[in-house]
Amino acid sequence: MATASARHILVETEEVCNDLKEQIENGGDFAAVAAEFSACPSGKSGGDLGKFSKGQMVPEFDTVVFSEELNKVHGPVKTQFGYHLIEITERAE
Repeated sequence: MATASARHILVETEEVCNDLKEQIENGGDFAAVAAEFSACPSGKSGGDLGKFSKGQMVPEFDTVVFSEELNKVHGPVKTQFGYHLIEITERAE
């Protein structure tokens, strides 16, 4: 079964999500931005979600994690929880 490791930042609005993505793309540290701004408890650990299998996350999140480029910030990705920036750090089939 496919597995992946990722970290993410969860915020309430697409606008905030885009602003944070721009900060990271301009040299900001993903983990530091997650710790400061993410509404998810994982923010305290730099947004790290650890290793998980396909189907454990909401479909919108899974689609990105299991199909997009590694070590790049993806998003905003809208889910029922809000807007995410996602960085896939590892993936195995």
